[in-house]
Amino acid sequence: MGKLKIKSGDNVIVTAGDHKGTEGKVLRVLIEKNKAIVEGVNLVKKHEKPSAANPQGGITEKEAPIHISNLSLIDPNSGTATRVGLKMEDGKKSTIC
Repeated sequence: MGKLKIKSGDNVIVTAGDHKGTEGKVLRVLIEKNKAIVEGVNLVKKHEKPSAANPQGGITEKEAPIHISNLSLIDPNSGTATRVGLKMEDGKKSTIC
């Protein structure tokens, strides 16, 4: 696959799947799997056994990775989903919308 144009800290919207239309901030990008973890999107319940760190145990909710192709960057000016390109400016890569 090509370069990933979404990075940690970007605001994205989900364009396909069960969570279509949900917006969130990218917490982490898993480059080798072409997936990203987005805040508040694709929550799954994890059953945890009691341990020293968590003596009570129980069920916790956490974000699961979602494929990059199902995400679109939100344009900061208009607030809508947009396609992204990369451009070299002064020897540095910058994102253009």
